Amino acid sequence: MACGQYSIMKSPLHAIHEEIGATFTTFEGHVMPLKYTSIQDEHITVRRQVGVFDVSHMGALMISGEDAPALVSKVTTCNPEKVGVNMGFYTTILREDGTIIDDEVFLRLDEDEYLFIPNAGRSQAVEQWFRTQAADMEATVADCSPSFAILAVQGPRSEETLQGLVDVNLGEMKLFACREMEEEEGRTIISRTGYTGEKGYELYMTPGGRAIPWLKKILESGTIHGIKPIGLGARDTLRLEKGFALAGNEFAGGRTPLEAGLDWVIHWDHEFVGKEALERQRNTPHDRLAFLECMQRGVPRHGHRVEKDGEEAGVVTSGTFSPCLKKGIAMAYLHPPHQDAEVLDIVTGDQRIPARKVKPPFVKKDQC
Repeated sequence: MACGQYSIMKSPLHAIHEEIGATFTTFEGHVMPLKYTSIQDEHITVRRQVGVFDVSHMGALMISGEDAPALVSKVTTCNPEKVGVNMGFYTTILREDGTIIDDEVFLRLDEDEYLFIPNAGRSQAVEQWFRTQAADMEATVADCSPSFAILAVQGPRSEETLQGLVDVNLGEMKLFACREMEEEEGRTIISRTGYTGEKGYELYMTPGGRAIPWLKKILESGTIHGIKPIGLGARDTLRLEKGFALAGNEFAGGRTPLEAGLDWVIHWDHEFVGKEALERQRNTPHDRLAFLECMQRGVPRHGHRVEKDGEEAGVVTSGTFSPCLKKGIAMAYLHPPHQDAEVLDIVTGDQRIPARKVKPPFVKKDQC
């Protein structure tokens, strides 16, 4: 696949975002829409109707060649033998000590071709790690991030919005399924994953300029379904309500998938970088990610201290005001002595917010 060049600082859709009134933010070196109306309005739109996100700040890494499956098996906690062609999986890429370099979705496009979607700002590190591990292997590693654009259509009305625009039967696509569409102008891949917790689809396309007519078609098709463009602000509150990790928050400082509650992405029946370290950690006490729901007014934020009876119990990694629950919610790492506590305090300056520990997601299906 040929990888063209676009500015790493702005999406190919930047001019359209300006036209429709986006407020911008800088995230991991990319200038991207933060919001168009308000974060709460856009959040509720995705939960109840449908929204379209430009997520072209995410990466695109192609792994191909005869040894591509072996390389994927070595570098990720996923055994690719369990993932068929036209399917994907959510996985983690680890250092030798078991800490997370990145968490990402990959799609198996063919027997020996994989599309990985690194988090914003992680593409170069992930590419270099793949190259390091690919020594003496027949595998090609190509960072195609500059030439890709990615649109995500999310919400209960996402299928109706997209179906008339694609040559794929969306109703037959299971979670994590992917298909490549027949298009002469370039390559377009559609998947069904989602970072909002709602039903949704992603369109990966190269060259990235092709996303401009696609965005216009999607907005037109979704008009009758109440579609709106959605910024990164609502993307963050949506993912947090569902208890989904953000790489720069939940994995900062060197966290393992066992600490982050990602045991389910680990296939123990194959060898991978970091496996020995995880096997040691399985048998020792370690921090664990917990989900806290505030019991009184207050908004927890990243870095806030968590206490139990005045003693340090952990730290908040992500926190926000839930537009659906109308209360503060947070994800926090708790130290082993306090992991059984049902109620803890989140300390925000001079305020102490009592918070109960809950099971994710914070917002259940159709609760908003």
